[in-house]
This record gives sequence, structure tokens and C-alpha cells, in this order.
Amino acid sequence: MTIEDAEKLTIPKYIAERIRKADLKEHTTPDKHLRFYAYLALWKRKELIKITVAAKHYRKKLYMKIVAIHAVHANKCFLKDLEYNYMGAMGYRVGWFAEGLQKFDKWYERGWLWADDKYYDPYAPIVNYEVMDKLPEYKYSAYKQYGGINLFKYLRIYEKYPQAEMFVKFGLSSYALSKQLLEKTAKDKKFRKWLIKNSSELHGKYYYISTILSSYKTGKSLKDTQHLEQQKKSFCNKNGGYPELRRFFKGRTDKFLEYVKKQDTSIATYNDYFKACNYLGLDMTADKNVFPHNFKHWHDMRIDQYHTAKAMKDAEERKELYAKFAGVAEKYLSLQRNKEAFIVIIARTPSDLMHEGDTLHHCVGRMNYDQKFAREESLIFFVRNATEPDTPFVTLEYSLKSKKILQCYGDGDSKPNDGVLEFVNKKWLPFANRQLKKIQAAA
Repeated sequence: MTIEDAEKLTIPKYIAERIRKADLKEHTTPDKHLRFYAYLALWKRKELIKITVAAKHYRKKLYMKIVAIHAVHANKCFLKDLEYNYMGAMGYRVGWFAEGLQKFDKWYERGWLWADDKYYDPYAPIVNYEVMDKLPEYKYSAYKQYGGINLFKYLRIYEKYPQAEMFVKFGLSSYALSKQLLEKTAKDKKFRKWLIKNSSELHGKYYYISTILSSYKTGKSLKDTQHLEQQKKSFCNKNGGYPELRRFFKGRTDKFLEYVKKQDTSIATYNDYFKACNYLGLDMTADKNVFPHNFKHWHDMRIDQYHTAKAMKDAEERKELYAKFAGVAEKYLSLQRNKEAFIVIIARTPSDLMHEGDTLHHCVGRMNYDQKFAREESLIFFVRNATEPDTPFVTLEYSLKSKKILQCYGDGDSKPNDGVLEFVNKKWLPFANRQLKKIQAAA
């Protein structure tokens, strides 16, 4: 087929009528939105082609035009007045200058052109599948059941891998284009049986190809394997966090992630444990340290040891600051409150700030909050549940000058719940301002 052949094509009357009926069924009220339909034809009675038609209503009239022509055995296609565009309807836009629907022609209205079929094959319901009945080579392809976006891509795959039919018949069309799965199916009879057995779980859900192959190999459930694969993709992303962990567990990623899941913890929590162990100088070549049997127990112990060691080192290096900080904390002890469901505790040392920040994953242990505290510019208080007074929960910064709360955050700089905010703003803040007034009056 040539460009000259493409220029001579017109939409047959019976096809135009089918498109009108199909469009009326989907769009009972005429609108101006762009949509696509397609019909099949046999070029010179042997080559299967698909002709894509753009359609839209303008002033209550349905306009149609041929915008693309695909051949089943070609990776290139013909296109006219069609442009791939993420911002346009369905990722495409169509020029209608020749039809009189616009004042000026668009830059992509340049007549028939060659293009890569990868980008110029919009989803378009086919209105005449009966053409396929004339081609015995596709008789058992289950093409009517395929239902995927790219029929021709499926047919090309089917010609090479007849096993694609099995995928379609068991409702697995979304996997029918995977060469990995098709090759595995062709070679491994047990895998074919496994696919059929798990078809109900695979149907209508998206699993990575690696998930399917791994689940079959290990015997683990698809859900558990998918979770592991998702964790792996996130963990191994070079632009993500945890570079030290990635380097440490290189070649052992699966074992590490399975351990994290088995211990019902998270990569972030393990990372805290990992940093603590390294700070304490523990032997991280020993499995007892890398994969402790009771992770929560050893995590809590190492984190406590880490904070103690860090606090001792910090206190030794910054004796003067610690002394000033302790004096300020003592001066404003009366701003603490412990009568409700929440209690408010003043920070007593800079190491308290570091522990709070490390536990709640925010910056109160850094960014010179200890210096501001020692200079009496602002004070740091810890809001705790009365039932768990030693467990970091919410951190607040209080201005001695403005007598206002400057910041109030939970884990990861998250906003506290309404109950906490109401307590802090309606009960503690008025109380703290009254106590501060007494302190200032006494001075």
C-alpha cells in the first residue's frame, strides 16, 4: 500500500452507518468531544488493514474522516491530520480544516504521512469484526475475546506465539502480549497449569510479569510476591532513599525485604536500627545483628543505646550549652501540664531534642533549636499521651516573645489530629501564657 492508495480511500456507506449507530449508543446527546472508531479491510484481498476514523459532532452533525491506516504486518502506519498529544482528547488531536470546522489549518494538517505505529494507534472500537472470518490463520486466535487496545499487536504476537489464545480465553488479555510469559507457557507445561489454576486471581488485576514468574517458582501467593516486588522496586530506586542500605544489601535484597515483612516492620524503621548499630560499632557481618530474631526488641534496645551514647558524647562536647539549656528548662517548668488525656513536658537537654527528632523523623534535634532554647527565644515542649508519657508523639515550639505556638508537628512533620490541636490551643496555650505571666512578674 502506498500514500497514493491511502489518498483514494473513502469510508464505505455501511461502515459510516455502523459508526453512527455505535456513536449514538455511546453518546446519546451529541457533543463536540473527539472519539475514534475503526474498521477492518483486506487490502488486495490478502493483507489485513485497520482504518481508524475520527468522529465529532459540530452543529448537531456528525463528521467523520480517516486519520490512520495500519497493516497487520507493518510497524509503520499512514496518518493524516492526526497528532499525538498528552493534553488532547484521549492523547490525540485532529485537524478539521478541510471539513470547514475550523478557520485555520493546524501545523500537523500536512496530508498523508508515514509514522511509527507505536504512537499513532488510538484506541478505537472495531465495527466490523466479520472481516476476520475470511482469514483462516486467525480462526483460533480468540480475537473477538481479546478486547485489548491494540488488536494488530495481539495478532502479530499470536502468529509467533499461538499460546496467546489461552491467555485470552482465560480472561488474561492484559498479559497476552508478554513475550516472557508466552515463551514460558510454550516451554513449561506445569506453568500452563499454574496459570489456569490462578487465572481467577490474575483476571482483572495487574501483577508485574516478574511477580507472576516468581510466584510460580517459589510457590508463594501472588499478593505476597507482588508486595515484595513493589518493595524491591521502591527500595532499589537509585533516586530514592536508603543508599547505605542498598549498598549493604546488594545481592541480598530479597532476603532483606522478606525479613522486614516477616518482622512486621518497615524499611524506614530498619534503617534507624541499622544506623544505630553502625554508630555503636556492632559487627554487621554477623547475622545475629543484621537479622535479629526479635527485631522489635533489639531495635528498641539499640535505639536506646544509640541515644544514650550520642547524648553522652554530645553533652561532653557541649557542656556550656547543656548547662544553659538545663537552666532555662528549670526556669519554665511551671509551663508543663499533666491533668488531661494529653500531657505537655518541657525538653530538659539538647539530647532530648535529638531523641525526639530521630524518633518522630523531624528536624527539632537539628537546625539550632537547642541554641534558640538556651537563648530563651523559643521553648520546645513534648506533647504525650497520658497513658504513654515516655513515647514521643507531638512536638511543639512556643515563642516566649509572642506567646504563640510557632510549630506543632507529629511523626514526619505530620499535622496532629483535631483532638491534640484542640487541647494544645484551647487548654495548654492559655495555661502556659498565664504561667509565663507569673514568671515574668516574679522576675
